[in-house]
Amino acid sequence: MSDVLDLLAPGERLARPDLAEQALEGLVRASAYRRTEAMHCRVAVADILSNADQRIDQLLHGEVFDVLDRADGRAWGRARRDGVVGWVVLDSLSPGAPLATRRVSAVDAALPLNALVIDDAEGVEAADLSPVGAFETDLVAVAERLLGRPHELGARSSISTDCSGLVQQALLACGRAGPRRSDAQAQLGRAVTDGVLKRGDIVVWLAPRGDHDWTGHSALMLDDARIIHATGGKGVVIETLAEVETRLVAEGFAPAVFRRL
Repeated sequence: MSDVLDLLAPGERLARPDLAEQALEGLVRASAYRRTEAMHCRVAVADILSNADQRIDQLLHGEVFDVLDRADGRAWGRARRDGVVGWVVLDSLSPGAPLATRRVSAVDAALPLNALVIDDAEGVEAADLSPVGAFETDLVAVAERLLGRPHELGARSSISTDCSGLVQQALLACGRAGPRRSDAQAQLGRAVTDGVLKRGDIVVWLAPRGDHDWTGHSALMLDDARIIHATGGKGVVIETLAEVETRLVAEGFAPAVFRRL
C-alpha cells in the first residue's frame, strides 16, 4: 500500500468499490473516479452519518465538506477539518469553501465553539469571536468551560460532545492538530515516560475490538491526579485518574497511555 494511504485511516479514505475521489486513482480500485466539490456547513451543527445512519461525527458552521456523491437529499464526502467520511444532509451545506476570518471562541454563543465565520454571523456578538490564528494556550481551560455539557456519541461541539470530541475541541481552540478519534489522539506529541503527569497531558484508553465506531476513551489531565472528560451518563466531568482507570480496564479497555504536546 502506498505511503499516501498509510497516512489515512480507512474512515478517511473517500473511496467505495463503485466510486473514489480522483486523487486516489491508481492507489485504490474503484469502478469510477471523480473530483470532489467543496461545500461548507451553513447551519450551527450538522451530523455526519454512517451508511447505517449512525452519527459518527459533526460539521461545525463554516467547516468545509468535500462532496463526492449525492443521493436522497444527502451528500457523501469527507470533512476537511478532521478527515471523517460519511453522509450529511445536503440542505445543511452551501457551495464553496470561503476562507474564514474569525472563529467562535465563546462556549455560549449562537454558534458553537470553534465554528468558523467568514463575514458576519447572525446572532453572534463580536465579543464571541477571535481572529483566525489567535489561539488559546491552555487545553484544560478550554475543556473546563464545557463542564456539565451532555455526552452524546459522535458529537463534537460545545452543545454536546463525546470524549474524543472534547479533547478535539480543546486542541482546535489552541491551534493544535485535532484528530477526531481516540486512537489518533494517542499518537499526538510524545509519550510521557517519566511517570510525572502534568496539566494538559492527553490520556487515552484504547478500546477492545468490537462492532463499534469508537476507538477508545480520551481525556485531559487536570493535574497530576485528576482528569476532565466526557462520559456517558455524566457529561463533561472531573474525576480522579485512578477511578476511571479502574473502571475502564474492568470493561476491557487497555491501560491508559499518556501523551504530552
